[in-house]
Amino acid sequence: MYPNLPTLRHTDGGSFFLIAGPCVIEDEKSPFEIAERLLEIAERLRIPFAFKASYRKANRSRVDSFTGIGDWEGLEILGQIRQKYNIPVVTDIHNETEAATAAQFVDVLQIPAFLCRQTSLLAAAAETGKVVNVKKGQFLSPGAMMHAVDKIRYYGGKDIMLTERGTTFGYQDLVVDFRSVPIMKRNNVPVVVDITHSLQRPNQPDGISGGDPEMIETIGRAAVANCCDGIFLETHPDPRNAKSDGANMLPLDLAEPLLAKLVKIHQVAMNV
Repeated sequence: MYPNLPTLRHTDGGSFFLIAGPCVIEDEKSPFEIAERLLEIAERLRIPFAFKASYRKANRSRVDSFTGIGDWEGLEILGQIRQKYNIPVVTDIHNETEAATAAQFVDVLQIPAFLCRQTSLLAAAAETGKVVNVKKGQFLSPGAMMHAVDKIRYYGGKDIMLTERGTTFGYQDLVVDFRSVPIMKRNNVPVVVDITHSLQRPNQPDGISGGDPEMIETIGRAAVANCCDGIFLETHPDPRNAKSDGANMLPLDLAEPLLAKLVKIHQVAMNV
């Protein structure tokens, strides 16, 4: 099941679709390099691909955390990537005003997990007519996400995705309940598994989220084996020096071997 995106390059390989990119727009050059590399990989592996990057990071723990290069500057880069490579683009929004603004530059408005119950935000996203991807709150059961879907549909939204990104386990860890995939599919929407944020270690004493990137492949394998519709991952050429969420991003040079494995597992899973 694919989201209704005219520029999403559907393939006859029956693959999951991929949402990938850096956590945030860090500068004017690297987003293009990352998008181009991911597109090359996706085309070679016949994976439908949408580029993701936040133009602004609003949900930071520390007051001095990097939040972006400027709203308009970040949005314009996303719009340029969309046009240059003819691919769909995904970004986060955090309030009602951002919905209409970001919708001018992107194809998918993503609702962060912490905001998935905000009715006014879901309504504003729905009213843009864009695809809306709602990340499941770390505090919610997969069954409860039916209410987010209902709200978006009530306000006129037709193209909806739900994304699993882990459930809070204690104060500083997340676990993934893979029952989420079939449960959230009951809403007749594509279900994505975020295989990088699912490995965050939030609420660290220093105010910087940790992660466990060595387990990205483990989560990815389980996700495609459970027949998810899409994979979400954040990737960066040099995660150690990334300005946001570097602790749980996949090094860009590992993206192709990982995705090649996931394609093979998915093909087996879909034919069992």
